[in-house]
Amino acid sequence: MRIDNASGPWARTAKVCAVLSSLLIVSACSNDDAGDQQGDGMPPAAVVVERAKASDISVRQDYAGRARGAREVEVRARIQGILEERLYEEGQMVREGDSLFRIDPKPAEAALQGAKAQRQMAEADLRQAEREWNRISSLFQRNAVSERERDAAQSALELAQANLAVASAGISQAELDVGYTSVKAPISGVTSLEDFPEGSLISTGTLLTTIVQLDPIHVRFALPENDASIRRAAREGMRDAIEQEVAARLVLADGQEYELDGRIDFTASTLDPRTGTVSARAIFPNPENEIVPGQFVRVRVELQNFENAVAIPEKAVTQGPDGPVVFTVSDENTAQARQVELGPVTGGRQIILSGLEEGDLYIVSGLVNLRDGSRVEVTNPDDEGGAG
Repeated sequence: MRIDNASGPWARTAKVCAVLSSLLIVSACSNDDAGDQQGDGMPPAAVVVERAKASDISVRQDYAGRARGAREVEVRARIQGILEERLYEEGQMVREGDSLFRIDPKPAEAALQGAKAQRQMAEADLRQAEREWNRISSLFQRNAVSERERDAAQSALELAQANLAVASAGISQAELDVGYTSVKAPISGVTSLEDFPEGSLISTGTLLTTIVQLDPIHVRFALPENDASIRRAAREGMRDAIEQEVAARLVLADGQEYELDGRIDFTASTLDPRTGTVSARAIFPNPENEIVPGQFVRVRVELQNFENAVAIPEKAVTQGPDGPVVFTVSDENTAQARQVELGPVTGGRQIILSGLEEGDLYIVSGLVNLRDGSRVEVTNPDDEGGAG
């Protein structure tokens, strides 16, 4: 009986061996191709670059604050009487010296007339005492009167002079009281609501209204202790901080920047232990009364100034084993890792204190898996000189 080798186990084994041989040949060819590609090197990484530029940079910080009037003055009555009339519209602007209220002047005017009459009496008594003194002193020189009579005449003269001084002071006080019947604005500003209507009987010291000075306007805010300007202010003292005329800008609630510059005119010399901040105050001109007391604003302060410094996008800085690194591109189109010293961040850009010079071409995008010495391909060659 004949065995069919074409369909037996030996035939199947031969087919499997043939398939495995083919796979080995294909794998060997693939390895040869890969070896050839590795020998040529990986394709260069596509990167986006910018040219480093140096300039003077100011580091600024915003702080939340509240606007307050430069001065808030309580207007009080300085004489007792009937409040006859209010001479201003509540909430309107008044100028220093404007009349605000009128108190019934008749009692004060009557008191002034009485004081004038008292002075006339004192003047008459003084004239009489002078005449008496002239007679007694003349008689005393001729030994016609005793020394006691002479002393009595002299005392009468001195008493009349004192009474005249008292009467004159009474007139001055009465004139002041007449002037106090017209209540005037001590400063220029915005008035509040009246506290007493016309016809009210008021006494000395009664609060009539409040005036808030709007020009200039004050903004009070708190500064963290780790800010450079605060460390300097705490070290040099409040007076030196004021003399430095630290500039400030004002940012309104809608994000718009106030057009007029201000300055920090007060910085506390001690830290608040509860908040760890330093109290500060900025003063801004407010001629159009655009800023009102109680308004929420932000104070923009210049903390540090860097001359001829380089600033790059934050994403261009990576972290290396020894610290922050910036990759630059050499003339041979290879990436070079540079250790850099970082300064503060301002406007979304990182200030580089050292390690990067003006004119260096540094990589901004394409930093993933990038290593020192890797070949790169710049994808924005036309923008190299003007980027940044």
